[in-house]
Amino acid sequence: MSEAEQASPVLVAVDFSDDSRAAFLWAYNYASACNLPLVVLHVVHDPGEAPGYYKHDTSNAMQTMKELATSMLDEFLEEMSEAVPNRKAWDNISTQLVSGLPVAQVLKAAKKSGASSIVTGSQGRTGLKHLLIGSKAEQIVRLAEIPVTVVKS
Repeated sequence: MSEAEQASPVLVAVDFSDDSRAAFLWAYNYASACNLPLVVLHVVHDPGEAPGYYKHDTSNAMQTMKELATSMLDEFLEEMSEAVPNRKAWDNISTQLVSGLPVAQVLKAAKKSGASSIVTGSQGRTGLKHLLIGSKAEQIVRLAEIPVTVVKS
């Protein structure tokens, strides 16, 4: 077993936004520099808790949210593979796609994978929106038992 396989991974939560692109790049570079595996997690919102938000065209109108999210995750990783300067750590990436409430699922995935840290993007809402909605990144920081890095684009 290699050193990277024995090491605790870095978990990066992505939602395909510009902020999660920045978080992915930060996490990739960190994991690469530390020779750690990287787990890329996307949470498909529980339709019972929040309406779906994936944009799609009529060619894939009959796909489920999970199928669309899988396709979007593949596209995201393809785009990110072109954005990283050093591809030597690319083989240490694994992906997870889960359904549920994002904060709870990120924390659950981190615990299950034995992650050493969590990286997430932040949209940086302020004012009334922040008070009413709260920040998923802020909730993860408050509730996580491991270090959390919040990255803004």
